[in-house]
Amino acid sequence: MSLTVNLRALTKTTVRLQGEIPPAALGLDLRDEVIQVNAPVAHDLEVEMLDDALLVRGSLRMVLDCECVRCLKKFPYPLVLDPYTLHIPLAGEEAITLDNDNADLTPFLREDMLLEFPQHPLCKPECAGLKKIDRNQARGTGVKPEIEASAWAELNKLKL
Repeated sequence: MSLTVNLRALTKTTVRLQGEIPPAALGLDLRDEVIQVNAPVAHDLEVEMLDDALLVRGSLRMVLDCECVRCLKKFPYPLVLDPYTLHIPLAGEEAITLDNDNADLTPFLREDMLLEFPQHPLCKPECAGLKKIDRNQARGTGVKPEIEASAWAELNKLKL
């Protein structure tokens, strides 16, 4: 289900589009381990015809299922584009392709939403990451760990 608007309806008045778009319709198959799109995109848009273009204004909202890149904890990330404005040319090199006087807004929404995705999602800005646990303390021995030789020290022992 794509989000389309009929240009003939726009010649008389503006068109209001409200509802939800399933993530499969947007084609947001990210194949990403830290960001998953499982919730629909809620939209409240108003489309009007300009001279040789469409003007789309309103808001887009969705919740991403993210994994913190520091502590690996899962958390919801609200993605909100409000106010949202989009200018789509109907003439020229960058003109939108029409199908029986219908303009498909879906590719433009997808692109704008992808640009707003977090590059490195954090559960909170001050997240310290995973806690380091001493191996001997984890076992409960209480013995201080020996200093392990580095990989470079082991390589230096080789007689080549």
